[in-house]
Amino acid sequence: MARRAIVAANWKMNGDLALVDTMISELANVELQENVSVVVCPSSPYLSELASKVKSNNLSGIIHVGAQNVSEHQSGAYTGQVSAKMLQELSVEFAIVGHSERRCFYKETSTQVAHKVKAVLKSGLTPIICIGESEAERATDQTETVLAAQLQPVIDKIGIEQFVDVVIAYEPVWAIGTGKTASSEMAQETHKFIREFLAKANETVAAKVPLLYGGSVNASNCEELFAQTDIDGGLIGGASLQVEQFTKICSAAKGK
Repeated sequence: MARRAIVAANWKMNGDLALVDTMISELANVELQENVSVVVCPSSPYLSELASKVKSNNLSGIIHVGAQNVSEHQSGAYTGQVSAKMLQELSVEFAIVGHSERRCFYKETSTQVAHKVKAVLKSGLTPIICIGESEAERATDQTETVLAAQLQPVIDKIGIEQFVDVVIAYEPVWAIGTGKTASSEMAQETHKFIREFLAKANETVAAKVPLLYGGSVNASNCEELFAQTDIDGGLIGGASLQVEQFTKICSAAKGK
């Protein structure tokens, strides 16, 4: 079976109800290539509205709803947290886990990320696991060591076989929101390493995992990035708030 391509919009703490409406209406007219999924991840207050608009416009096969974060706990005294089961009841299908901003600002560890991935899978959602190195780590040739250390706890927690239901987003921290983008060759080299790292545990599974690139992806560079052998789409930040740019990025994706 061909590996699907995924373009996911991470609005972060941006957007409003008007953007939900505009995004729905514009994506309804986008011609996607075969085996391409579009995921829109707004802030939690807008998840229900987005899910409702997707359903009422008969776009369930085109637009998938994703959350930007999720708790590792199923329920309990965790004020402000949202469980995967709650998201599932809102027709959310994807959840971003381990974004660099969560790791940096909220001190999430790779072990905590692994627990979140398990909770997401248990509720029938698809986790988008974010991994990436800092500029200092890239400069000192630690990229592969860092990425392996971020992935291994997840493999240990859920087992490599469950990665058939996982999406991985490589986001070099130094390229997120900075305007800097890894060259297509650099991005491909790192994505190849990620797939080869997974293949050490199971080659068949590794070949099926969608690997997304994130880090200042825009309408100008998306085609070259998506053309790379091991890049199966993108996790889009700033450009996903600009509907015209985002629709062009979605149109450029293609399954492999």
